[in-house]
Amino acid sequence: MTSLDVGLARLRSAASRVSQDWDRFNIWFKAWLPKGLYARALLIIIAPMVILQSVVAFVFMERHWNLVTRNLSAAVVGDVASLVDMVRFYPQEPDNARLKKIAQDRMGLVVDFLPLADMPPPGPKPFFSLLDQALSRELRRIGRPFWIDTVGRSNLVEIRIQLDNAVMRVFARRSAAYASNSEIFLLWMVGTSLVLLAVAIGFLRNQIRPILRLADAAESFGKGRDAPEFKPRGAREVRQAAQAFIEMKQRIERAIEQRTAMLAGVSHDLRTILTRFKLELALLGDSPEIEAMKKDVDEMGRMLEAYLAFARGDTGEQAEPTDMAEFLNELKTDAERNGHQTNVTFHGYPIVTVKPAAFKRCLANLVSNAARFADTIDITGHRDHRYLSVTVDDDGPGIPAHLREDVFKPFLRLDDARNQDEGGTGLGLAIARDIARSHGGEITLDASPLGGLRARVRVPV
Repeated sequence: MTSLDVGLARLRSAASRVSQDWDRFNIWFKAWLPKGLYARALLIIIAPMVILQSVVAFVFMERHWNLVTRNLSAAVVGDVASLVDMVRFYPQEPDNARLKKIAQDRMGLVVDFLPLADMPPPGPKPFFSLLDQALSRELRRIGRPFWIDTVGRSNLVEIRIQLDNAVMRVFARRSAAYASNSEIFLLWMVGTSLVLLAVAIGFLRNQIRPILRLADAAESFGKGRDAPEFKPRGAREVRQAAQAFIEMKQRIERAIEQRTAMLAGVSHDLRTILTRFKLELALLGDSPEIEAMKKDVDEMGRMLEAYLAFARGDTGEQAEPTDMAEFLNELKTDAERNGHQTNVTFHGYPIVTVKPAAFKRCLANLVSNAARFADTIDITGHRDHRYLSVTVDDDGPGIPAHLREDVFKPFLRLDDARNQDEGGTGLGLAIARDIARSHGGEITLDASPLGGLRARVRVPV
């Protein structure tokens, strides 16, 4: 392997590590990002504003506030240094009255002289005081021991400088050594930012509310419920999406209505023919052949009703609050009437919004399927804040695991396992799953603790 190949291999390895690190960073970053549109939109507004104002505040603090404070502090310390030189090199009155007057009239400083014992020891520095730092830096240039107090009095700054035979105490206005309007600027900046954020939050809330209404309407339609008060609102794009949803919903409902009308016509025509068959067979008298033909006609009638029921589904029925505990007790009564031992248990608040007749048929298909092949049936209902779950357990022969999904296919009849419709059409479980899915739910099959089959229906509440 040449040196070029080695270099390319190292380059590819480095690129692979960089790509892996970038993927890990993306995963971590997405995990911390908010998931909702409202929170993400707020983040899009807040993040640039915070970054921009942080940069502006940093530049202002670094370039303007610090610079102005240093210049003002240097000017005050220059006046103090001049007073120190006047005391040292020019004769003064015993009480330094002229010096005090000049300092007050010309420099705006209040000066007096104290004994050497009144020089306090150096105190702790404030945690953050730009004025203390600037004054200390400038006073060191005088070359004499000093003591300052920048926090003791709100409007004044006290400076003490040790002379040969006294301590000169100077009071200066804080505004003369400190850029005090900078804090007002920062307060205005933060205040206007909060006002802008409040306006942005209110605006975003009004813009996102139509999207949430559209999502609720789509979810209700998926659960087989109607949303009569839904209307397109909000921005133009949101209105377009809402209008497209309404048109799609109307097309689906129109297609279902057309299919139902066609099936009703077919049902009427076929029932008419079957009725004529029954009348003609009744006029032919009694014989084994006639009885067999009557059974065939009855079987055709039952098959026709099953086909039409599967094709119709739960069309036309409106969802309404229903007592599921009462539903399950009715199923128990029907099963016990046919000689099956049945137990019913329900947990949670029993009122659930479903299409009553369709959902009862879904559960009845599952219970009748269990009753056909088992002696004992356990029906358990559970409702929480999200889902209603109904479990039907039996002690029958069950269904092999590899066939549990196939039995939901229409017209499928199992030969070596139990079947939903013994000698029928094989539509019972298909109809039950179709009804469950029209409510936004699902049906699953599993092994039962009783030894047979467990059928579980779960629909959102």
